[in-house]
Amino acid sequence: MKRFIAFLESESGSALPLLAAAIVALLMANSPFDWALDKVLDTKLVVSFGSYGLAKPLLLWINDGLMAVFFLLVGLEIKREVVEGELSKPAQVALPIAGAIGGIALPAAIYAALNWSNSVTLHGWAIPSATDIAFAVAVLAALGARVPGGLKLFLLTLAIVDDLAAIVIIAIFYTSDLSTVSLILAGLCILALVALNFFGVRRSGPYLAIGIVLWVCVLKSGVHATLAGVVLAFCMPLAYRTAEPEKRPFIELEHALKPWVTFLVLPAFAFANSGLVLGDLTADMVRDPVTLGIVGGLFVGKQLGIFAGAASLVAFGLARLPPGATWLQLYGVGVCGGIGFTMSLFIGTLAFEGDTHAPLVKLGVLVGSVLSAALGWALLRFANSFTRG
Repeated sequence: MKRFIAFLESESGSALPLLAAAIVALLMANSPFDWALDKVLDTKLVVSFGSYGLAKPLLLWINDGLMAVFFLLVGLEIKREVVEGELSKPAQVALPIAGAIGGIALPAAIYAALNWSNSVTLHGWAIPSATDIAFAVAVLAALGARVPGGLKLFLLTLAIVDDLAAIVIIAIFYTSDLSTVSLILAGLCILALVALNFFGVRRSGPYLAIGIVLWVCVLKSGVHATLAGVVLAFCMPLAYRTAEPEKRPFIELEHALKPWVTFLVLPAFAFANSGLVLGDLTADMVRDPVTLGIVGGLFVGKQLGIFAGAASLVAFGLARLPPGATWLQLYGVGVCGGIGFTMSLFIGTLAFEGDTHAPLVKLGVLVGSVLSAALGWALLRFANSFTRG
Protein backbone atom coordinates (compact mmCIF):
# COMPACT_ATOMS: atom_id res chain seq x y z
CA MET A 1 0.00 0.00 0.00
CA LYS A 2 2.83 2.39 0.88
CA ARG A 3 4.44 1.75 -2.51
CA PHE A 4 1.16 2.51 -4.29
CA ILE A 5 0.74 5.79 -2.37
CA ALA A 6 4.36 6.72 -3.14
CA PHE A 7 3.69 5.99 -6.83
CA LEU A 8 0.61 8.25 -6.88
CA GLU A 9 2.66 11.06 -5.31
CA SER A 10 5.42 10.67 -7.91
CA GLU A 11 5.66 12.64 -11.16
CA SER A 12 4.47 9.71 -13.25
CA GLY A 13 1.74 8.63 -10.83
CA SER A 14 0.19 12.09 -10.38
CA ALA A 15 -1.37 11.84 -13.85
CA LEU A 16 -3.10 8.54 -13.02
CA PRO A 17 -6.23 10.04 -11.32
CA LEU A 18 -6.63 12.47 -14.24
CA LEU A 19 -6.34 9.65 -16.78
CA ALA A 20 -8.73 7.42 -14.81
CA ALA A 21 -11.35 10.17 -14.64
CA ALA A 22 -11.12 10.81 -18.38
CA ILE A 23 -11.53 7.08 -19.12
CA VAL A 24 -14.53 6.81 -16.77
CA ALA A 25 -16.14 9.82 -18.48
CA LEU A 26 -15.63 8.25 -21.91
CA LEU A 27 -17.06 4.92 -20.71
CA MET A 28 -20.11 6.57 -19.15
CA ALA A 29 -20.73 8.76 -22.21
CA ASN A 30 -20.80 5.61 -24.36
CA SER A 31 -22.89 3.46 -22.03
CA PRO A 32 -26.64 3.13 -21.34
CA PHE A 33 -26.01 5.41 -18.34
CA ASP A 34 -24.96 8.42 -20.39
CA TRP A 35 -28.09 10.23 -19.18
CA ALA A 36 -26.79 10.01 -15.61
CA LEU A 37 -23.63 11.90 -16.52
CA ASP A 38 -25.64 14.75 -18.07
CA LYS A 39 -28.07 14.81 -15.16
CA VAL A 40 -25.29 15.03 -12.57
CA LEU A 41 -23.48 17.82 -14.42
CA ASP A 42 -26.71 19.77 -14.95
CA THR A 43 -27.66 19.58 -11.26
CA LYS A 44 -28.01 23.13 -9.98
CA LEU A 45 -26.20 23.96 -6.75
CA VAL A 46 -26.99 27.14 -4.82
CA VAL A 47 -24.73 28.95 -2.35
CA SER A 48 -26.39 31.90 -0.66
CA PHE A 49 -25.57 34.49 2.00
CA GLY A 50 -28.74 36.27 3.03
CA SER A 51 -30.27 37.82 -0.07
CA TYR A 52 -27.13 37.21 -2.13
CA GLY A 53 -26.42 33.90 -3.79
CA LEU A 54 -24.90 31.99 -6.66
CA ALA A 55 -26.88 29.33 -8.53
CA LYS A 56 -24.94 27.33 -11.11
CA PRO A 57 -24.98 23.82 -12.61
CA LEU A 58 -22.37 21.48 -11.19
CA LEU A 59 -20.43 21.69 -14.47
CA LEU A 60 -19.88 25.42 -14.00
CA TRP A 61 -19.00 25.02 -10.31
CA ILE A 62 -16.25 22.67 -11.48
CA ASN A 63 -15.05 24.83 -14.39
CA ASP A 64 -15.34 28.18 -12.59
CA GLY A 65 -14.83 27.16 -8.97
CA LEU A 66 -12.64 24.08 -8.62
CA MET A 67 -10.43 25.20 -11.50
CA ALA A 68 -9.74 28.43 -9.61
CA VAL A 69 -8.02 26.24 -7.01
CA PHE A 70 -5.96 24.67 -9.81
CA PHE A 71 -4.96 28.12 -11.04
CA LEU A 72 -4.07 29.14 -7.48
CA LEU A 73 -1.66 26.21 -7.35
CA VAL A 74 -0.29 27.06 -10.81
CA GLY A 75 0.19 30.67 -9.72
CA LEU A 76 2.03 29.64 -6.55
CA GLU A 77 4.31 27.32 -8.54
CA ILE A 78 5.04 30.00 -11.16
CA LYS A 79 5.81 32.63 -8.50
CA ARG A 80 8.12 30.27 -6.63
CA GLU A 81 9.97 29.41 -9.84
CA VAL A 82 10.32 33.10 -10.78
CA VAL A 83 11.48 34.21 -7.32
CA GLU A 84 13.86 31.40 -6.40
CA GLY A 85 13.55 28.54 -8.89
CA GLU A 86 14.59 27.79 -12.46
CA LEU A 87 12.84 30.86 -13.90
CA SER A 88 15.11 33.05 -11.75
CA LYS A 89 18.21 31.85 -13.65
CA PRO A 90 18.43 33.59 -17.06
CA ALA A 91 21.11 31.24 -18.36
CA GLN A 92 18.95 28.16 -17.76
CA VAL A 93 15.59 29.58 -18.73
CA ALA A 94 16.40 30.92 -22.21
CA LEU A 95 16.12 27.55 -23.99
CA PRO A 96 12.71 26.50 -22.59
CA ILE A 97 11.32 30.01 -23.08
CA ALA A 98 12.33 29.90 -26.74
CA GLY A 99 10.75 26.47 -27.06
CA ALA A 100 7.58 27.65 -25.33
CA ILE A 101 7.22 30.65 -27.65
CA GLY A 102 7.55 28.43 -30.72
CA GLY A 103 5.19 25.90 -29.16
CA ILE A 104 2.54 28.57 -28.63
CA ALA A 105 2.85 30.49 -31.88
CA LEU A 106 2.97 27.68 -34.46
CA PRO A 107 -0.03 25.66 -33.16
CA ALA A 108 -2.08 28.86 -33.01
CA ALA A 109 -1.03 29.70 -36.59
CA ILE A 110 -1.97 26.22 -37.85
CA TYR A 111 -5.39 26.40 -36.20
CA ALA A 112 -5.98 29.95 -37.45
CA ALA A 113 -4.99 29.02 -41.01
CA LEU A 114 -7.58 26.23 -41.08
CA ASN A 115 -10.34 28.38 -39.53
CA TRP A 116 -9.55 31.79 -40.99
CA SER A 117 -12.78 32.07 -42.95
CA ASN A 118 -15.01 31.40 -39.92
CA SER A 119 -14.97 34.11 -37.25
CA VAL A 120 -16.76 31.86 -34.75
CA THR A 121 -14.41 28.90 -34.88
CA LEU A 122 -11.37 31.19 -35.22
CA HIS A 123 -12.05 32.16 -31.60
CA GLY A 124 -10.57 28.79 -30.56
CA TRP A 125 -7.09 29.61 -31.89
CA ALA A 126 -5.46 29.18 -28.46
CA ILE A 127 -6.82 25.67 -27.79
CA PRO A 128 -3.81 23.77 -29.26
CA SER A 129 -1.25 26.16 -27.75
CA ALA A 130 -1.36 24.63 -24.26
CA THR A 131 0.70 21.80 -22.76
CA ASP A 132 -0.67 19.52 -20.02
CA ILE A 133 2.13 19.53 -17.48
CA ALA A 134 0.88 16.44 -15.58
CA PHE A 135 0.68 14.11 -18.58
CA ALA A 136 3.78 15.46 -20.34
CA VAL A 137 6.01 15.16 -17.27
CA ALA A 138 4.50 11.73 -16.52
CA VAL A 139 5.60 10.41 -19.93
CA LEU A 140 9.19 11.50 -19.25
CA ALA A 141 9.14 10.23 -15.68
CA ALA A 142 7.91 6.83 -16.86
CA LEU A 143 10.98 6.53 -19.08
CA GLY A 144 13.30 6.97 -16.11
CA ALA A 145 17.02 7.26 -16.84
CA ARG A 146 16.46 7.05 -20.62
CA VAL A 147 15.71 10.78 -20.53
CA PRO A 148 18.51 13.04 -19.21
CA GLY A 149 17.59 15.10 -16.14
CA GLY A 150 18.31 18.31 -18.05
CA LEU A 151 15.59 17.48 -20.59
CA LYS A 152 13.06 16.78 -17.83
CA LEU A 153 13.89 20.19 -16.36
CA PHE A 154 13.57 21.70 -19.86
CA LEU A 155 10.05 20.31 -20.27
CA LEU A 156 8.98 21.28 -16.75
CA THR A 157 10.19 24.86 -17.23
CA LEU A 158 8.65 25.01 -20.71
CA ALA A 159 5.30 23.84 -19.31
CA ILE A 160 5.42 26.49 -16.57
CA VAL A 161 6.11 29.22 -19.14
CA ASP A 162 3.31 27.72 -21.25
CA ASP A 163 0.92 27.94 -18.28
CA LEU A 164 1.89 31.57 -17.68
CA ALA A 165 1.23 32.36 -21.34
CA ALA A 166 -2.14 30.58 -21.14
CA ILE A 167 -3.08 32.74 -18.15
CA VAL A 168 -2.26 35.91 -20.10
CA ILE A 169 -4.17 34.65 -23.16
CA ILE A 170 -7.25 33.86 -21.08
CA ALA A 171 -7.13 37.27 -19.38
CA ILE A 172 -6.81 39.19 -22.66
CA PHE A 173 -8.76 37.20 -25.22
CA TYR A 174 -11.37 35.19 -23.32
CA THR A 175 -13.40 37.73 -21.39
CA SER A 176 -17.07 38.56 -21.87
CA ASP A 177 -18.97 41.81 -21.31
CA LEU A 178 -17.30 43.56 -18.40
CA SER A 179 -19.06 44.83 -15.27
CA THR A 180 -17.49 48.06 -14.03
CA VAL A 181 -18.83 47.68 -10.48
CA SER A 182 -17.54 44.11 -10.14
CA LEU A 183 -14.14 45.10 -11.55
CA ILE A 184 -13.87 47.96 -9.04
CA LEU A 185 -14.71 45.59 -6.18
CA ALA A 186 -12.17 43.09 -7.50
CA GLY A 187 -9.60 45.88 -7.62
CA LEU A 188 -10.33 46.73 -3.97
CA CYS A 189 -9.79 43.07 -3.07
CA ILE A 190 -6.43 43.13 -4.85
CA LEU A 191 -5.45 46.30 -2.97
CA ALA A 192 -6.37 44.56 0.28
CA LEU A 193 -4.18 41.58 -0.65
CA VAL A 194 -1.27 43.88 -1.51
CA ALA A 195 -1.76 45.69 1.81
CA LEU A 196 -1.59 42.39 3.72
CA ASN A 197 1.66 41.61 1.92
CA PHE A 198 3.05 45.11 2.57
CA PHE A 199 2.32 44.94 6.30
CA GLY A 200 4.00 41.56 6.61
CA VAL A 201 1.01 39.30 7.19
CA ARG A 202 2.32 35.75 6.78
CA ARG A 203 -0.69 33.61 7.73
CA SER A 204 -2.63 32.10 4.84
CA GLY A 205 -6.10 32.61 6.35
CA PRO A 206 -6.58 36.35 5.66
CA TYR A 207 -5.37 35.97 2.07
CA LEU A 208 -7.69 33.04 1.40
CA ALA A 209 -10.67 34.87 2.94
CA ILE A 210 -10.15 37.90 0.68
CA GLY A 211 -9.42 35.50 -2.20
CA ILE A 212 -12.93 34.02 -1.93
CA VAL A 213 -14.47 37.50 -2.16
CA LEU A 214 -12.14 38.26 -5.07
CA TRP A 215 -13.32 35.09 -6.86
CA VAL A 216 -16.97 36.16 -6.56
CA CYS A 217 -16.16 39.66 -7.86
CA VAL A 218 -14.16 38.33 -10.80
CA LEU A 219 -16.91 35.79 -11.54
CA LYS A 220 -19.42 38.64 -11.81
CA SER A 221 -17.05 40.95 -13.71
CA GLY A 222 -16.90 39.13 -17.06
CA VAL A 223 -13.24 38.12 -16.62
CA HIS A 224 -13.00 34.37 -16.12
CA ALA A 225 -13.23 33.52 -12.43
CA THR A 226 -10.25 31.15 -12.43
CA LEU A 227 -7.91 34.12 -12.88
CA ALA A 228 -8.76 35.11 -9.31
CA GLY A 229 -6.67 32.12 -8.22
CA VAL A 230 -3.65 33.40 -10.14
CA VAL A 231 -4.02 36.95 -8.78
CA LEU A 232 -4.31 35.60 -5.23
CA ALA A 233 -1.14 33.52 -5.69
CA PHE A 234 0.85 36.45 -7.09
CA CYS A 235 -0.20 38.66 -4.14
CA MET A 236 1.01 36.19 -1.51
CA PRO A 237 4.44 36.85 0.03
CA LEU A 238 7.14 34.35 -0.79
CA ALA A 239 10.56 36.00 -0.97
CA TYR A 240 11.59 35.86 2.67
CA ARG A 241 13.92 33.41 4.34
CA THR A 242 13.48 31.17 7.38
CA ALA A 243 15.64 28.53 8.98
CA GLU A 244 13.34 25.93 7.40
CA PRO A 245 12.42 27.12 3.86
CA GLU A 246 9.78 24.41 3.39
CA LYS A 247 7.97 25.62 6.52
CA ARG A 248 7.10 28.98 5.01
CA PRO A 249 3.29 29.35 5.12
CA PHE A 250 2.76 29.68 1.40
CA ILE A 251 5.12 26.86 0.52
CA GLU A 252 3.08 24.78 2.96
CA LEU A 253 -0.10 26.01 1.24
CA GLU A 254 1.30 24.90 -2.13
CA HIS A 255 2.09 21.46 -0.71
CA ALA A 256 -1.35 21.25 0.92
CA LEU A 257 -3.15 22.15 -2.31
CA LYS A 258 -1.28 19.70 -4.51
CA PRO A 259 -3.03 16.47 -3.41
CA TRP A 260 -6.44 18.18 -3.63
CA VAL A 261 -5.69 19.33 -7.17
CA THR A 262 -4.25 15.94 -8.14
CA PHE A 263 -6.99 13.76 -6.67
CA LEU A 264 -10.07 16.02 -6.84
CA VAL A 265 -9.86 19.17 -8.97
CA LEU A 266 -8.27 17.85 -12.15
CA PRO A 267 -10.08 14.47 -12.12
CA ALA A 268 -13.40 16.29 -11.59
CA PHE A 269 -12.62 18.59 -14.52
CA ALA A 270 -11.62 15.66 -16.73
CA PHE A 271 -14.74 13.74 -15.76
CA ALA A 272 -16.96 16.72 -16.53
CA ASN A 273 -15.38 17.75 -19.82
CA SER A 274 -13.94 14.73 -21.65
CA GLY A 275 -17.05 12.58 -22.15
CA LEU A 276 -17.15 12.16 -25.94
CA VAL A 277 -19.95 10.04 -27.44
CA LEU A 278 -18.06 7.90 -29.96
CA GLY A 279 -21.25 6.66 -31.58
CA ASP A 280 -22.02 10.21 -32.69
CA LEU A 281 -18.75 10.63 -34.56
CA THR A 282 -19.08 11.28 -38.27
CA ALA A 283 -16.69 11.83 -41.13
CA ASP A 284 -17.69 15.49 -41.17
CA MET A 285 -16.64 15.84 -37.53
CA VAL A 286 -13.26 14.26 -38.22
CA ARG A 287 -12.48 16.60 -41.11
CA ASP A 288 -14.05 19.69 -39.51
CA PRO A 289 -11.60 22.64 -39.42
CA VAL A 290 -11.92 22.84 -35.62
CA THR A 291 -10.92 19.19 -35.18
CA LEU A 292 -8.16 19.39 -37.78
CA GLY A 293 -6.89 22.68 -36.36
CA ILE A 294 -6.59 21.26 -32.86
CA VAL A 295 -5.03 17.95 -33.95
CA GLY A 296 -2.68 19.73 -36.36
CA GLY A 297 -1.76 22.31 -33.74
CA LEU A 298 -1.07 19.81 -30.95
CA PHE A 299 0.51 17.00 -32.93
CA VAL A 300 2.34 18.96 -35.64
CA GLY A 301 2.58 22.56 -34.47
CA LYS A 302 3.74 21.82 -30.95
CA GLN A 303 6.60 19.50 -31.84
CA LEU A 304 7.86 21.67 -34.70
CA GLY A 305 7.40 24.93 -32.79
CA ILE A 306 9.13 23.77 -29.61
CA PHE A 307 12.02 22.18 -31.50
CA ALA A 308 12.46 25.13 -33.88
CA GLY A 309 12.36 27.66 -31.05
CA ALA A 310 14.92 25.80 -28.94
CA ALA A 311 17.14 24.69 -31.84
CA SER A 312 17.38 28.21 -33.27
CA LEU A 313 18.72 29.48 -29.96
CA VAL A 314 21.35 26.72 -29.92
CA ALA A 315 22.23 27.37 -33.58
CA PHE A 316 22.89 31.06 -32.85
CA GLY A 317 25.08 30.17 -29.89
CA LEU A 318 22.70 31.71 -27.35
CA ALA A 319 22.05 28.46 -25.51
CA ARG A 320 23.25 24.87 -25.31
CA LEU A 321 21.56 21.51 -25.32
CA PRO A 322 20.97 20.14 -21.82
CA PRO A 323 23.89 17.94 -20.64
CA GLY A 324 23.73 14.41 -22.07
CA ALA A 325 20.84 15.24 -24.42
CA THR A 326 20.77 14.56 -28.15
CA TRP A 327 18.87 16.42 -30.87
CA LEU A 328 16.49 13.47 -31.26
CA GLN A 329 15.74 13.48 -27.54
CA LEU A 330 15.07 17.21 -27.66
CA TYR A 331 12.66 16.61 -30.53
CA GLY A 332 10.97 13.81 -28.58
CA VAL A 333 10.42 16.15 -25.65
CA GLY A 334 8.94 18.68 -28.08
CA VAL A 335 6.51 16.01 -29.28
CA CYS A 336 5.45 15.39 -25.66
CA GLY A 337 4.69 19.11 -25.45
CA GLY A 338 1.75 18.35 -27.76
CA ILE A 339 -0.11 16.64 -24.92
CA GLY A 340 -2.63 19.41 -24.37
CA PHE A 341 -5.50 17.79 -22.46
CA THR A 342 -6.44 19.80 -19.33
CA MET A 343 -5.58 23.35 -20.39
CA SER A 344 -6.66 22.78 -24.00
CA LEU A 345 -10.07 21.46 -22.90
CA PHE A 346 -10.37 24.38 -20.48
CA ILE A 347 -9.63 27.00 -23.13
CA GLY A 348 -12.11 25.18 -25.37
CA THR A 349 -14.84 25.75 -22.78
CA LEU A 350 -14.01 29.47 -22.85
CA ALA A 351 -13.76 29.76 -26.63
CA PHE A 352 -17.13 28.20 -27.44
CA GLU A 353 -20.35 28.59 -25.53
CA GLY A 354 -22.92 25.80 -25.63
CA ASP A 355 -22.53 22.29 -26.98
CA THR A 356 -22.20 22.97 -30.72
CA HIS A 357 -18.41 22.79 -30.86
CA ALA A 358 -17.75 20.84 -27.63
CA PRO A 359 -17.55 17.39 -29.34
CA LEU A 360 -15.12 18.78 -31.91
CA VAL A 361 -12.90 20.24 -29.19
CA LYS A 362 -12.94 16.99 -27.20
CA LEU A 363 -12.18 14.91 -30.30
CA GLY A 364 -9.34 17.16 -31.42
CA VAL A 365 -7.75 17.40 -27.98
CA LEU A 366 -8.01 13.65 -27.29
CA VAL A 367 -6.61 12.63 -30.69
CA GLY A 368 -3.85 15.25 -30.72
CA SER A 369 -2.79 14.47 -27.15
CA VAL A 370 -2.80 10.68 -27.59
CA LEU A 371 -0.79 10.89 -30.83
CA SER A 372 1.72 13.24 -29.18
CA ALA A 373 2.08 11.00 -26.12
CA ALA A 374 2.56 7.85 -28.21
CA LEU A 375 5.11 9.33 -30.63
CA GLY A 376 6.95 11.24 -27.90
CA TRP A 377 7.27 8.10 -25.76
CA ALA A 378 8.48 6.04 -28.73
CA LEU A 379 11.10 8.58 -29.78
CA LEU A 380 12.47 8.95 -26.26
CA ARG A 381 12.26 5.21 -25.55
CA PHE A 382 14.36 4.28 -28.58
CA ALA A 383 16.39 7.49 -29.07
CA ASN A 384 19.61 5.90 -27.85
CA SER A 385 19.14 2.92 -30.21
CA PHE A 386 18.61 5.27 -33.17
CA THR A 387 21.73 7.23 -32.22
CA ARG A 388 23.90 4.12 -31.93
CA GLY A 389 22.50 2.77 -35.19
